[in-house]
Amino acid sequence: MPMYKVRPFHRVGGEVLAEQLPACMYRLPNLHRLPSTAASPPLPPQVGARGRREEVDPSLQALESRQEEILKRLYELKSAVDGLSKMIQTPDADFDVTNIIQTDECSPLTTNGADLDLMLGKDYGALKDIVINANPSLPPLSLLVLHSLLCEHYKILSAVHTHSSVKSVPENLLKCFGEQTKKQPRHEYQLGFTLIWKDVPKPQMKFSIQTMCPIEGEGNIARFLFSLFGQKYNAVTSTLIDSWVDTAIFQLKEGSSKEKGAVLRSMNAALGKTPWLVGNELTVADIVAWCALQQTGSANAAPANVQKWMKSCENLAPFTSVMKLLK
Repeated sequence: MPMYKVRPFHRVGGEVLAEQLPACMYRLPNLHRLPSTAASPPLPPQVGARGRREEVDPSLQALESRQEEILKRLYELKSAVDGLSKMIQTPDADFDVTNIIQTDECSPLTTNGADLDLMLGKDYGALKDIVINANPSLPPLSLLVLHSLLCEHYKILSAVHTHSSVKSVPENLLKCFGEQTKKQPRHEYQLGFTLIWKDVPKPQMKFSIQTMCPIEGEGNIARFLFSLFGQKYNAVTSTLIDSWVDTAIFQLKEGSSKEKGAVLRSMNAALGKTPWLVGNELTVADIVAWCALQQTGSANAAPANVQKWMKSCENLAPFTSVMKLLK
């Protein structure tokens, strides 16, 4: 019994005739055929191996027409955008933003103060207390300046305490808020300000003891305290203020001598254009930068514009009271 069968060859007149096989498995319409245009004569339809004429798919023609229309519209939009770009002057990336500040001058610190209930939340029957922990070995001078400024705008109940983690505190730091001559009932004050000398790596602040996470860092606390004056700035001015505060803390106060020299040159350039670091009014940037210069001993080596600015700060009563602590 054979394993498999093979079809026999057919001989016609002594010649072997092979079986005629198809050239492919199945046929598809030709997708590479260009659409006919008026300029060129239409191409004759292709004739398949089996004699059938292949016509171009109408859906393919519609897709090609749509693509050409989209490309035409894109080219028109590109030309319109190129024309507009030539009419508009794009500002340079190195544009001096201090020129923008002149159009957004903020009003001086108001004497009446802002609405503390709006900023800190309304709490019936309780005095809003700001509690700050600070290390007496490096007193946060900027917070003391801001305390004096806040006392000019609000009725503040001030207190200084010493934590058990600190063995001794200099007398001038224990009396950094001055003598409390007038004793009034607690409910007659608008704000409580308590400073606790404690062995902490960096200043910490809370104004809601039970529900609030502490705000750490002298710069962050200074920003919070200055916000209680209710000053409003645009985005550019706020960014510049934050930048100067960070520069004063991390470079002027904690940086190397090379970094301090670079900061003093930047301050000298900025103060050559405006009386204060950011615009024509005192901001938290001036307070933090002035205190950093005092604590690092760089005040005497400051350039001319910085020296003039420091005298302007020292002419204000809150700075004068802090200078007594440095003696």
